[in-house]
Amino acid sequence: MTQKILGPRLVLAIAMSIASVLIAVAPAQAEDSCTSLASLSLPDTTITAAQLIPAGSYKAADGATYSNLPEFCRVTATLMPSSDSQIRIEVWMPTTTWNGRFEGTGNGGYAGTIRYAGLATGIQLGFASANTDMGCVGCSSLNGDPNIGHPERWKDFGWRATHEMTLVSKQIIYAFYNRRPEYSYFTGCSTGGQQALMEAQRFPEDYDGILAGDAANNRTHLHQDILWIYAAAERNISDLAGFKAKVPMITQAAVAACGKQDGGVASDPFLVDARDCNWDPAKLLCKNGNASNCLTAGEVTAARLIYAGPQNPETGQLIYPGSARGSEDNPYYSWDGAAPLFSSTMTAPQFNSLFKWVFGANWDWSTFDFNHDVDKVDRVLAHELNAMSPDLTEFRMKGHKLIHYHGVADPLISPQDGIDYYLRVAAGEKGRTHEFYRLFLVPGLEHCFMGPGPNVFGALFQAAPPSNDAQHNILIALTEWVEKGKAPEEIITTKYVKDSADNGIAMQRPICSYPKLPRYRGWGDTNDPKNFKCVPDEHDYNQMPAPRYLK
Repeated sequence: MTQKILGPRLVLAIAMSIASVLIAVAPAQAEDSCTSLASLSLPDTTITAAQLIPAGSYKAADGATYSNLPEFCRVTATLMPSSDSQIRIEVWMPTTTWNGRFEGTGNGGYAGTIRYAGLATGIQLGFASANTDMGCVGCSSLNGDPNIGHPERWKDFGWRATHEMTLVSKQIIYAFYNRRPEYSYFTGCSTGGQQALMEAQRFPEDYDGILAGDAANNRTHLHQDILWIYAAAERNISDLAGFKAKVPMITQAAVAACGKQDGGVASDPFLVDARDCNWDPAKLLCKNGNASNCLTAGEVTAARLIYAGPQNPETGQLIYPGSARGSEDNPYYSWDGAAPLFSSTMTAPQFNSLFKWVFGANWDWSTFDFNHDVDKVDRVLAHELNAMSPDLTEFRMKGHKLIHYHGVADPLISPQDGIDYYLRVAAGEKGRTHEFYRLFLVPGLEHCFMGPGPNVFGALFQAAPPSNDAQHNILIALTEWVEKGKAPEEIITTKYVKDSADNGIAMQRPICSYPKLPRYRGWGDTNDPKNFKCVPDEHDYNQMPAPRYLK
């Protein structure tokens, strides 16, 4: 058979013709492929919607509008792994910009709704992304009361919803793209950090890389600490409304006393390492009565109790690490504030639904016994909610990687709790920890986002444009570690003017792979990260709870 050799002009014409056909047909194919997922049959799963969302802006069910999105296929589903489970998930899959990666994203508080910000950021970076309401039907971030009397939903919230979301999402992704993700990642902060560490411990096969922030993995004891803070205030401070105005003064005094001793800069409104600060609130004790620029004896007592952390009254054993100095003044979860751990208008501790799961809807905080009731809560919930096992052997053996970060100014989840978990893992790994697990302490970061220091570095829920730069985006640094073996030693964090990227950069600093911490070189612009270096930290006292409270 004689072959005809096509001329270059004809080849070009044919190529352009094929291209024009593909451009015309591709959107219809994407829509057909997406909408057909509505009939996808999966065990214990009901697909509730499958729709193609055009590129541009999208107004999600949370009322927020997310801009600069690629075209994507949005799939919603309800998972029912038990007779009392109703786990809602969403999977967002970019049609033409998929990078072959899957990203499971975490929730916050008691969940109850889908977190769309992580989904939007994920597809902007090319990931196929998923999120779950964790099966807390009717719950909101601060209210888990609808889960009272539903032990199967406690399991969903604690571990099952995240794992089931992961399995089902991967099947949906395969059905849409006709290929499986090359790499899978999980990112989450707070409750999302609990989800992240639970995945690493219980389901090490689910994700190649995990990013866990300000993790609520020590869940039952964290809530006992919140109760301890509330009780310390209620029982010792006569004027909570008056105390509210004094909280910024406490933070300023602690930072002023300790700012230079931890490698930071004297002018910084935050601490690099709160463990180095032993400032005593009695320094602010009023000499004559009460005043706005000093603390009463009751206020000093309350502050000391909060710094000390909850303790068993009979044995003196520590239940959970105390609050970090420099973390008191936070507009979200401060000692008093907009969403307070206590305030003059509250009649019960924040996040108290967990105790109602154990003691019933009429539980009274004032009756809580920090000896026997701690044990009762743990007997009922610790196995389902706490991700405290330091044994990550299987996760490591699979070659998977974990990056864990914690805000040094976090007032809700003590940064010491994150350090303690890392140290417990390191104790069992005998020098192998850095091969697969890195901890980054973030000076000036409050709970997951915001704070007086550089608080943007590509983590979930942070209000800044996503970046594909591994030096500034901790998630991209994780992908570099997993896929190229390039372990992160430092990440550059950014503080924007008035915390808005539109206003420009105010400050940048490095954060370091623990036990290294950033230290000012002693010369040059303190807003320039080049004038800081990561150095090994000196030996610090680490406040570790008693073994009975580490489960």
